[in-house]
Amino acid sequence: MKKSTIYKANLLIICLLSVAAAHSQEAVYRCEYGLQGGIGYYVGELSPHIFMRPREVAGMQFRYKFTPRWALQAKAQYQRLSFRPPQAAQDYSNRLVNIDVTGEFNFFRFGIRQYDKRVKPLTPYIFLGIGAGVYNDVSRVGVYLPFGFGLKWKFAPRWGLNLAWQQQLYFTDGLEGRDEYGNTWNLNGSDFLNNDLVSTLTLGIVFEFARQRSACRTCQY
Repeated sequence: MKKSTIYKANLLIICLLSVAAAHSQEAVYRCEYGLQGGIGYYVGELSPHIFMRPREVAGMQFRYKFTPRWALQAKAQYQRLSFRPPQAAQDYSNRLVNIDVTGEFNFFRFGIRQYDKRVKPLTPYIFLGIGAGVYNDVSRVGVYLPFGFGLKWKFAPRWGLNLAWQQQLYFTDGLEGRDEYGNTWNLNGSDFLNNDLVSTLTLGIVFEFARQRSACRTCQY
């Protein structure tokens, strides 16, 4: 066989392998949008223990990923809080809308593995930020400190699941919506931990978009 024929055959094989490799690699996406649902509960004067009178929670989220370890998330959630005053025969509820922004840290480099063996499709993560809640039929606004931990799972190239347990420590003690049930022990202003706490346990599904540009102009991934 002529050298030119061997050369052309090898060149063709290299080209085919390069095209196959380019199409098989996963693109890196910077942004995520998703929906989540779950349960939420309130801890305060009328509910001293966690997971008492849980109610449904629904919301949406947007996440921007700076690196495989760090991300910024904006989230909005709607829920109802249930209360039962002393000696009352039944509960009453208050609607609550939360909007917060949190910074996230993944314990592992998160994503679909390409060349870096440290990248994992499953990682626990923690988060901390700032938020505000609207309640009492949009008549009151309270600022809160959102923090918590969760678990992320990337089950497909552009799809993932997020499980999160978030605590919302308010800078107020009035989520009950009735003045007679707020600040029962006259500790507001002196004991930060006396303020109301809202917790949510949610499962969300996210879709990635905004593909990151490759450093190589001729690459198609």
